[in-house]
Amino acid sequence: MASNYRTERDPLGEKDVPINAYYGIQTSRAIENFPISGITPKREFITATAMVKKAAAIANMATGSLNKKIGRAIVNAADEIIRGKLHNEFVVDVYQAGAGTSHNMNINEVIANRAIEMLGGKKGNYRIAHPNDHVNMSQSTNDTVPTGMRIASLFMTHELFAELRLLENTLTAKAKEFDGIIKSGRTHLQDAVPIRLGQEFRAYGKTIAKAIKRNEDAADDLKELGIGATAAGTGINTHPAYRKNVIKALKDITGIKDLRPAYDMLEAINSMADFVNLSSALRGLAIELIRIANDMRLLSSGPRTGFAEITLPPVQPGSSIMPGKVNPVMAEMLNMACFQVMGNDLTIAMAAQAGQLELNVMTPVINYNLFQSLEILKNSVKAFTDRCLKGIKANKTRCREMAEKSAGIATVLNPFIGYQAAASVAKESVATGKTIREIVFEKGILCSKEIEKILDPMAMTRPRVVRKK
Repeated sequence: MASNYRTERDPLGEKDVPINAYYGIQTSRAIENFPISGITPKREFITATAMVKKAAAIANMATGSLNKKIGRAIVNAADEIIRGKLHNEFVVDVYQAGAGTSHNMNINEVIANRAIEMLGGKKGNYRIAHPNDHVNMSQSTNDTVPTGMRIASLFMTHELFAELRLLENTLTAKAKEFDGIIKSGRTHLQDAVPIRLGQEFRAYGKTIAKAIKRNEDAADDLKELGIGATAAGTGINTHPAYRKNVIKALKDITGIKDLRPAYDMLEAINSMADFVNLSSALRGLAIELIRIANDMRLLSSGPRTGFAEITLPPVQPGSSIMPGKVNPVMAEMLNMACFQVMGNDLTIAMAAQAGQLELNVMTPVINYNLFQSLEILKNSVKAFTDRCLKGIKANKTRCREMAEKSAGIATVLNPFIGYQAAASVAKESVATGKTIREIVFEKGILCSKEIEKILDPMAMTRPRVVRKK
C-alpha cells in the first residue's frame, strides 16, 4: 500500500507531509504550532499574495535573476490561485508566527509544488522549483505580507465603498420621498422645533457621503508599497531594477494603476500607520452607522407606545413568546457589526504600537482584524440597505400629530411676542396638553390670520424673514 505521506526536510529536520498536499514542511509545522482559532486566510488576501508572487517572478525574470522556465511556471501557478484554485491549501491559522512568515511560506510552498507539477515533477522535488530560492526570490515576509495586505485592503475597500454609495443614494431617495412630511424635531430627546422627515434622512445621506470621503482618503495611503524592502528595508538580495519592475508588474496584475513605491522602504515595513489610519476611518464610519441605526430603532419604536413615526419592513417574527411582535432586527444587526469594528480598531492600534526597531511583527493580527472589519461592514451595510432602509414607510399622520403637540413650536413665537411670553405659552402647553396653536388663539395672543401665517408648519422648517411687533 502506497504511503499517504511524503518526507520533506527544512533547517529543523525532516517531517512527513500529506502526499497530495500542495503545501510543504513549513506549513505542516505551522499547522501543528498554531491550532488557535480555526480561521484561515481570507480569499482576498490569498489572491493578493499570489499577485505579489506573480509580480516578483515577472520582475526577477526581467532582471535575468530567475530562470525563465521556472519563472513562467511560477507565474502560471500563481495565476491559478488568483483565479480561485487551490485556496483550500491555505491552512495556517490567522494567529500565527510574527510578521506572517507562516503564511508567506504557505504560499511559497503551494506555488512551488504546483510549478513543479507543471514542469513534469512530483510535489516535494524542490530541485525543480524551490519555495525559498525561486518563489521567494528578492523577497522577505517583511515586505511581501504588508504588500499583500495593502492590495487586499484596496480590493475590499472598493467593494465596501460600492455598498456605502448605495446606502447614501437610498437615504437621499428617502429624503426626497419624505420631504413634505412635517414632524417634531427633538434635541436632548425633548420636544424641539418642527423639521421635515426628509431633512432628517438628507442629513443621514450627507453623513455617509462624508464618511466615504474620509475612508477613500485613508485607503489611498495603502497604494504606497514597501515591496523590495526585503528583510530590513535595505533591499538586500534584490537587483537594482527589481523594485521598479515589481511595482510595474503589480499595477498590471491588480489593475490599480496608481500604486507607487514607498519613499522610505524601512518606514514602510516598520510602521503600520497606514493600516491604523484606515481602521480609524472605519471606526468613524461605524460610529455614524450606529447613530443612524439607533435613530431608525427609535423613530420606529412602538407601534402603540413609542414614536412610531416610521415603519421598518417586517423581515421576521420578533419574539418567541409575544405574538405579533416585530423587532428592528436589521438595525440591531448593523449595531452589532459596528461594535465589532470598533473592537477590531483597538486591536489594530495595540498591534501597531507593538512594533520594534526595523519591523512590526504583529501584522497577522492587524491583517485579520482589518479584513474582518471591511467584510462585515460591507455585508451589514448591504443587508441593512436592502432589507430595511429601502422599505421604510413614513407614518404621515403620526408625524403631523407629534409636530402639532410639540412645545418646541413656541420657539417660532419669539420674534413676535418675545422669549418670556413664548416660554409661558410652552409651559402651559406642557401642563394642560393643549397645543401651542390652541393656547395663542384662546388667549388672543395672535389672531387667526397671524396663527395661520406664523404657525405654518412647512414655513417653520426653513429660514424666513420675521418682523417683531
